[in-house]
Amino acid sequence: MCGLCGEITFDGSLADTTAVDRMVQALVPRGPDGQGTWSNGRVAFGHRRLSVIDLSTCGSQPMVDNELGLTAVFNGCIYDYQELRAELEGHGYRFFSHSDTEVILKGYHHWGTAVVDHLHGMFAFVIAERDTGRVVMARDRLGIKPLYLSEIPGKRLRFASTLPALLRAGDVDTAIDPVALHHYLTWHAVVPAPRTILNGVRKLPPATLRIIEADGTSREHRYWNATYERRAEHAGWTARDWEDAVEEALRVAVRRRLVADTPVGVLLSGGLDSSLIVGLLAQEGQTGLATYSIGFESVGGREGDEFAYSDVIAEHFGTDHHRIRVGSDELVGSLGHAVDAMAEPMVSHDVVAFDLLSERVSQTIKVVQSGQGADEVFAGYHWYPPLAGVGRDEAVRTYARSFFDRDHARMARVVSDRYALPEDPSLAFVRAHMEAPGAETAVDAALRLDSEVMLVDDPVKRVDNMSMAWGLEARVPFLDHDLVELAALCPPELKLADGGKGILKAIGRRIIPPEVIDRPKGYFPVPAITHLEGKVLGLVRDALSSDAARERGMFRPEYVRELLADPNGELTPLRGNKLWQLGLLELWLQNHGV
Repeated sequence: MCGLCGEITFDGSLADTTAVDRMVQALVPRGPDGQGTWSNGRVAFGHRRLSVIDLSTCGSQPMVDNELGLTAVFNGCIYDYQELRAELEGHGYRFFSHSDTEVILKGYHHWGTAVVDHLHGMFAFVIAERDTGRVVMARDRLGIKPLYLSEIPGKRLRFASTLPALLRAGDVDTAIDPVALHHYLTWHAVVPAPRTILNGVRKLPPATLRIIEADGTSREHRYWNATYERRAEHAGWTARDWEDAVEEALRVAVRRRLVADTPVGVLLSGGLDSSLIVGLLAQEGQTGLATYSIGFESVGGREGDEFAYSDVIAEHFGTDHHRIRVGSDELVGSLGHAVDAMAEPMVSHDVVAFDLLSERVSQTIKVVQSGQGADEVFAGYHWYPPLAGVGRDEAVRTYARSFFDRDHARMARVVSDRYALPEDPSLAFVRAHMEAPGAETAVDAALRLDSEVMLVDDPVKRVDNMSMAWGLEARVPFLDHDLVELAALCPPELKLADGGKGILKAIGRRIIPPEVIDRPKGYFPVPAITHLEGKVLGLVRDALSSDAARERGMFRPEYVRELLADPNGELTPLRGNKLWQLGLLELWLQNHGV
């Protein structure tokens, strides 16, 4: 786990190693255990290391294999690296480390770009071929690990694990992308790949390989898709058959994510998903398992913790439980760090919670498992049931009513003429995605959209950014691609049952206390971000009233004044604060010097 970066030039010039060094320094929090750089003419790589597998210097990066003529930088973890290593040794390969990075290198030499098909894990990697000048980039199937790109066609391409690292290197077009702004304001800050909020930065989409030749020509292809259709071999399966199959796949996913040369803990929210992980680990024989929960002071009548539920699980399974309580002053004081740690602006109040939680957890452990992804994979959200049995046109409208923060007509009240768009790119994106082949029902199509897009650029990005900002590796077993593929094949009615996540709840009843399963659905509560007052409101007001905001001119002044006059009066359908949405974007841009 780490931060990676680099530069490739196409105009005959040498790679700018000074720019690479600046990016490496920006990535220090992601990799506190070491750093390295490498250059060879037109290609230069940089790396910051968090030592989790092969703690020796043999696992350092950039990793150079002179015998094979390959150099790699890698961010993530390959959970089946030991099995792949044994297979590659059978093909005659000799290893100089015990790291998963070297398995990727040898695997690439043996299988070429098809190496990605052999990898179980989360990853973003870049490999340079010495003899051909070719560079290959890849991102894992569910987009758990990020890869940002800044490109000047015909001149050079830079890449990094975070967008701010590219800004640190300089020479980036920082103008606001109007389509990305529309997406941001529609989907509570989600901007689907390849776009980002800035014109000059793009991101490699999930499950994508990019092959860049020495002359700068490149091609991309998507190497994986889950199929959301029923198969003949499952025609006779009962609900119990599906439950058994999903339980076994989840057990394997949790077991895989124990691979490490350091202890592995769990972020325990007290909900079904993280509680299931704890229960399965306990059944795997884990004793003294470290679990961590966070809570905040109540604000505006909203509760700020769910300790009552996490305590039940911790006591039931005898974990080494850590309750972390955060006061309002500490929360406000940490906002600046959380905004700095965001690779892209993210409005979810969970971001600040994960930042504070990761800070505390990283003091005692380096690796944790977390429950993100279960709602998107197993239909836990309220907008899925209304889609059952409806046609695709109606499904798009139903999804938009439930999920969009505002429709295109209301967007005209929010953004200035400079950023206004005549058409609705956000609705068009959803329609195209939901009407694409490979999804049997409207519910299947919505689950595919949320798993491939919304999940990647909201909860998954949130966990990666905030955990890695403190040198903490977070693993997400619900996004094991074998489990996701199985869940995609599962009949939607089994997932929608029992108020949502029916199949997971049925499995949970075998493993964890029922009071955690039958509780009302909760969200990670951070009341001070959803109910703006005091110092947090002051930060937002200052950001939106600043000279930088006026010069940027993204939002209509009269709309900003309306929101500031009644800070908690306008909420999104998902109960997000619309003033926070605007203020956070300005805070992020200003914090990163844009």
